[in-house]
Amino acid sequence: MKKVVAERYRDVDFSRAKRGPVVTPAPGKTKISIRVDNSVLEYFRAQVDKAGGGNYQTLINDALLEHVHRRSTLDAVRQVVREELAPYGTARGSHSTLQRTRSARR
Repeated sequence: MKKVVAERYRDVDFSRAKRGPVVTPAPGKTKISIRVDNSVLEYFRAQVDKAGGGNYQTLINDALLEHVHRRSTLDAVRQVVREELAPYGTARGSHSTLQRTRSARR
């Protein structure tokens, strides 16, 4: 059996070639490599199949963005509640103050 080997140097002129990706990424996007559970990947791929097409990576990105925005909203609400309750001495970590108040009542 004859071994097929690519020619070492073909008649290809790379003098005007540029290094880097062929397709430039969209602004505000960064290409990374992460490891996710197979079940997560299967879920998002199934969602794309059920929708009749699309990109599972976009769905993962959207889910992550939703989580980030939900967490930041929740943190903002918690901060407002803490600030509003602070004058009443019910701020976080004031458990000992609450215990002293209860024991003084007894």
